Amino acid sequence: MIPSDHFTRFYNEVFKFLESKGEEVLELYWLAISKNQERHILELIETKGLQGMYEYWSVIDEEENCDMDIIVDDDHLALRMNECPSLSKVQDNDAAPMGRYCDHCAGWIGPIMDKTGYHMVYDVISRTEPRCSMKIFKDEAKAREAEKSAQLLMGWPGREQHRS
Repeated sequence: MIPSDHFTRFYNEVFKFLESKGEEVLELYWLAISKNQERHILELIETKGLQGMYEYWSVIDEEENCDMDIIVDDDHLALRMNECPSLSKVQDNDAAPMGRYCDHCAGWIGPIMDKTGYHMVYDVISRTEPRCSMKIFKDEAKAREAEKSAQLLMGWPGREQHRS
């Protein structure tokens, strides 16, 4: 298995290559990642809802040694990545980071949320700082309200962008 330090750098180069082929090619790749990730998270969401999402990202937190905070209640899940290990590893590299490297997270998570009827607000905050915030709501109106405070709101393939 490829070490995570090498994996994120490889991913970065793949994203740059695909982006050079066109936005639609990059989005198709993110959709392929999303479809693959369904094997890991879809049943948790369908059977346990927000609590299933919490379980999934808690494992990621531990496995990837993230500096993140996750809270869940009856209405939403909030994940705050204080220090993203993926972007940090990409930035600690002799090859330049893809300008939109962070977009891949919303690119694969968003379609799953759409499929399961949840409403995601993904705030990258800054594409050069390894931190972000993701909120997932049961209620679409609450998600639209939360979008108003996002610094850099992410879209994803198939999503109608509500705000720039």
